[in-house]
Amino acid sequence: MTALHERLRALPPERLRAMRRGIEKESLRALPDGGLALTPHPAALGSALTHPKITTDYSESQLELITGVQSSAEACLAELTEIHQATYHALGTGPDAEMLWVGSMPCGLPTDETIPVGRYGASNVGRAKSVYRMGLGHRYGRRMQTISGIHYNWSMPGLGNDEHFALIRNFRRHAFVLLYLFGASPAVCGDFVAGRPHRLQPLPDSGSLHMPYATSLRMGRLGYQSDAQATLAVSYNSLESYANSLHGALTQPYPAYEAVGIRNPGGDYNQLATSLLQIENEFYGLIRPKRVIYPGERPLHALRERGVEYIEVRCMDLDPFEPVGIAASTTRFIDIFLLHCLLADSPPDSAAEIAALGRNQHRTAENGRQPGLLLEQGEQEILLTDWAAQLLGECGAIADALDAALSGTHGGTPYAQALDQARAVLARPEALPSARALGVMAAEFDNSYPRFIRAQSASSRAHLLGLPWTEAQAMRYSAMADDSLAEQRRIEAADSMLFEQYRQAYLSPERLRA
Repeated sequence: MTALHERLRALPPERLRAMRRGIEKESLRALPDGGLALTPHPAALGSALTHPKITTDYSESQLELITGVQSSAEACLAELTEIHQATYHALGTGPDAEMLWVGSMPCGLPTDETIPVGRYGASNVGRAKSVYRMGLGHRYGRRMQTISGIHYNWSMPGLGNDEHFALIRNFRRHAFVLLYLFGASPAVCGDFVAGRPHRLQPLPDSGSLHMPYATSLRMGRLGYQSDAQATLAVSYNSLESYANSLHGALTQPYPAYEAVGIRNPGGDYNQLATSLLQIENEFYGLIRPKRVIYPGERPLHALRERGVEYIEVRCMDLDPFEPVGIAASTTRFIDIFLLHCLLADSPPDSAAEIAALGRNQHRTAENGRQPGLLLEQGEQEILLTDWAAQLLGECGAIADALDAALSGTHGGTPYAQALDQARAVLARPEALPSARALGVMAAEFDNSYPRFIRAQSASSRAHLLGLPWTEAQAMRYSAMADDSLAEQRRIEAADSMLFEQYRQAYLSPERLRA
């Protein structure tokens, strides 16, 4: 029996039943013709600053829908569906109403400087959120920030910091499996890369670009990548090493960003800080250790003070074939995968391994379906498909244990079925979401990425608007919107500090320490 199986047998069923998950899903608001909606965040959705379920991400035009913490995949997807319904009813049901763009790579964008940055009102905390986004625009360009995805938050009671970081190390080693199986962004509008160097190839007569074997351009060099952040070799060997890696990036000035300055000559703010990272959330990563924070608390302080509470998986594309962007079977596979990462041996990482993992990520994102693709595994190279098959083979007992532990909750064997689906598409790469997207584009939309996603977006909108929607649900979400607006007004009225004082106090290095 392997060490993984011994650890699995030692895990009581009640611990498996105590697993929790939640989803944060980003989507651009798009016009019926596929262009970016430039309207403000809809008033019917309440305050983007304080609404518990519906906010914005980078752009005023980029919604973020947030579920609560749920005990099952079914409950998580049911809540995500309901939030979508509430959003669509607020956006309007007429033929000219806006829709949610169901692709990770964006819809038709205006010029970079006219992409609207999120606005959160006149309070200090609201202004800080907007200034942070202005800084992201100066540092990376606003177009990159409109890329959307799904974040999967997962927890299991009783895990200590060392166990969380062991999980994270293995996740980073094996995340290529998720990019391969669920990557769904192999193509993009040609305008997205206008004026930027790239290696994309044109799709005939469509104005769209792609990489023939790409799985997830979102997670490749065109996505959330940063040359500046690439200089960070963040260690995940312990909470202390992780915190120390980020501390310097949050406190030391970075010459290129010093040149941008905190304010422009007119006095408007360019960014929150001149450090490599303005705040913790700017650090791009496949996965993050997280902790629920108190109002005004820095996330790094919360981690140092109270430890890791849950992890956030950040590498999932929107699935354009699913109305809410993710299938229940996908969430179950992620549960299996995370348990494998937790239970398998997890040796310490090194600077050399971190660099190799970055190369593996780019190879998989940009060429994952290429026959014979090799990844780096220690000193050796291994076929991506062989390595993935090995990992999926080790997951069988985990899926069975989950089904056994949760049999009174869901019945049947949905975890084993989710794993079987993953094995099936591993053996048939033409069935992968990235391959399906290119196939449908070629067969039905003359190779046009925007036409394909526009059609899928319209179909998802029709499906969600066609689901039952009761007066009680409508009243509940209307009350949430009203309460969020009242809470924003309360926060604004309570401010007693000038914004510059607030900014300096919030960014003080002392607030990062436990």
